[in-house]
Order: sequence, then C-alpha cells, then structure tokens
Amino acid sequence: MKDFIEFIRKQGVVGLAIGFVLGGAVSKVVSALVEDIINPIVGIFLGKIGDLSNLYLRIGSAHITFGHFVSIAIDFLIVALVVYYGFKYLKLDKLDKKE
Repeated sequence: MKDFIEFIRKQGVVGLAIGFVLGGAVSKVVSALVEDIINPIVGIFLGKIGDLSNLYLRIGSAHITFGHFVSIAIDFLIVALVVYYGFKYLKLDKLDKKE
C-alpha cells in the first residue's frame, strides 16, 4: 500500500483527476457562454439574427453549413485561453519540479 501511495503522490494522479473534473465543468460554462452570448452577437454582425450554428453557404443546390464549426472553434479558443491564462496566473508551471 505504501508503494501505491508513493506512486500516486509522485505521478500527480490526484492533480490529473482534479484537472479532468474541473476541465469538464469549465467546458460546460464556456459552451454556454459561446452558445448563449457570443454566437448571437457574432450572428448579428454577420447579418443573421439568431443562432450562429444555422449559418450556411449555398452553392448551387448544396448547403455548406459552417456555423456549427465556427461555434465549436470559438468554444475551443475560449477554453484554450482560459486554461493557458489560468495556468500562467496560478503559476502552475512552477510546480513541476525536475528530479
């Protein structure tokens, strides 16, 4: 049991688990922010009042829907920025000590 506890402590498994839980929670918050606030604002600027994910480009009889992709890309960028600046702000990069 002692070796297992040492492994958990040395490998940072608890921190990794906490990161996954918090990452899921942050992802839900950011998704709600993008879907409910950012997408309608971007949709207004693009001339479409309403949901950004409904935007499409019509070429002949084909409909190329790009709004959902744009929404997901905005979501990803916000999550990446929150993680990056949160990591830097909390100085978590200083916690990783080389052996």
